[in-house]
Amino acid sequence: MAVKRSSKVTQTAMLKQILKRCSSLGKKQCYDEEGLPLDVPKGHFPVYVGEKRTRYIVPITFLSHPEFLILLQRAEEEFGFHHDMGGLTIPCEEVVFLSLTSMIR
Repeated sequence: MAVKRSSKVTQTAMLKQILKRCSSLGKKQCYDEEGLPLDVPKGHFPVYVGEKRTRYIVPITFLSHPEFLILLQRAEEEFGFHHDMGGLTIPCEEVVFLSLTSMIR
């Protein structure tokens, strides 16, 4: 019987850790088995914009727009395509980014 109780305690501790990770999405994100963030819908990807690195979720259809591709080229030149937070950093002001994305939509 003692083995079953210790196994329940271990499972409870693991569940608490998982819940803690998922509840702190602003600090750390929960990822699925493929390493993708759970809060990003299929067909979208996260980008970080502006000095404060505000996170936006954008549809992949933006990748077909020349204006957005120019931003991606600037991002590659300035930051590369690897980001510790799981998205791309776009080197422009938020106001410019929001204006561009509203025109694309």
